[in-house]
Amino acid sequence: MSLYPIALFLHVSGAIGYFVGMGTWLFGLASMRRAQRVEQVRSIVQLVGLSGPLFGISVLLLLTAGLYMALTAWSLLTGWIVVGLISLVLLAPLGTAFLEPRRRVIDRLARKAPDGPLPEELERCIRDPVLLTAPQILTALLLGVVFLMTTKPSLVGSIIVMAVALVLGLVWGALVSRTTPPRTGHGRVDRIAEVDKTPAPAVSERMSPPIHRTEDRGENRGPTHIVE
Repeated sequence: MSLYPIALFLHVSGAIGYFVGMGTWLFGLASMRRAQRVEQVRSIVQLVGLSGPLFGISVLLLLTAGLYMALTAWSLLTGWIVVGLISLVLLAPLGTAFLEPRRRVIDRLARKAPDGPLPEELERCIRDPVLLTAPQILTALLLGVVFLMTTKPSLVGSIIVMAVALVLGLVWGALVSRTTPPRTGHGRVDRIAEVDKTPAPAVSERMSPPIHRTEDRGENRGPTHIVE
């Protein structure tokens, strides 16, 4: 029995696992950018951290199964295989180098901060420009690798495909960065504090007694003279 179908299954499973892990990152980052309290960020960043082992296993399956199929059924000199393997080798450390360290910083700050509104430092880390662009670029590049595996273009065509995938990832990341408005939690607190500092009206102004006119009640009037 040939091991090629099993290797192909493991290869495709690795690609699916990588997409699931990257989807968890994209969902988690979008949720953290909308979070308003430390407790929310704390829960989301722990959920995103669970995708770490999935990334490692998925990349291992992609590379080992892909190398096996390339050596047994194809050739390492085939154009799309060369470009695809190089892309996978580059994708594996990029996620670890750009995403995981920043996730750990956010996790550490969220654990250290008390429950309540987001501190300025934590919010700044959540809105790190790298976190707004890197996941989109990695996802687009992996889509390019999947396109190479299914269409099997020439060497030049494979390079063009990965270049287009990189451009699409950059555009996607730029759109996410532009559609994410800056928001500072301290700004809201400061505005509330300014409202609270507004001096309240004096008690005499709020509860001034009614003015009684003596002439309306007939008081202090002179004696009545009867003219005969």
